[in-house]
Amino acid sequence: MRWAGTVEAPADAADGALARRAACGDRAAEEALCRRFRPRIHLYGLRHLRDDAAAADLAQDVLLAVIARLRAGAVREPDHLASFVLSTCRQLAGSAVRSERRREALLAAEPLPAPHDPPADPLPRDRLARCLQALAARERAVVVATFYAEQPAEAISRDHALSAGHVRVLRHRALRRLRTCLGLEEAAG
Repeated sequence: MRWAGTVEAPADAADGALARRAACGDRAAEEALCRRFRPRIHLYGLRHLRDDAAAADLAQDVLLAVIARLRAGAVREPDHLASFVLSTCRQLAGSAVRSERRREALLAAEPLPAPHDPPADPLPRDRLARCLQALAARERAVVVATFYAEQPAEAISRDHALSAGHVRVLRHRALRRLRTCLGLEEAAG
């Protein structure tokens, strides 16, 4: 099977020249090959995968694979690059179809459980605010820096003149107190 619209000698020779330049690391040649083959690969994907997004993904995957093989010197006949691209298309499209069939078979055999509605408000904000205020100042600072400012223990230790280990201990104790205050954990007694 030949690509639609290819002319034997001139197009193949240009493809081969570009392929050899791309194999030597010429980025412009790689870009030219991508511009040349992307529409063809996309059409192949539309025909075989019947989905525009899947065809676009196929084009991206095929071009990445072809360029990687060119860079590695693994394309034996650069003058027949169109055939190499087509065989790569066939392999990757076939793999995509098989993966989709396996996914559909798995879903048919074992359907996903129906999602359940999440609770309206798992943690009322006013209650959480009262529990945070009940913490010691240093514990509250560590919790806020960890979960609001998203800082790691090392950064918090520098900001508060504590060791990173001490920050972790304070965070652990503060979280236990918060869980107890919120009724998510029984008080240690």
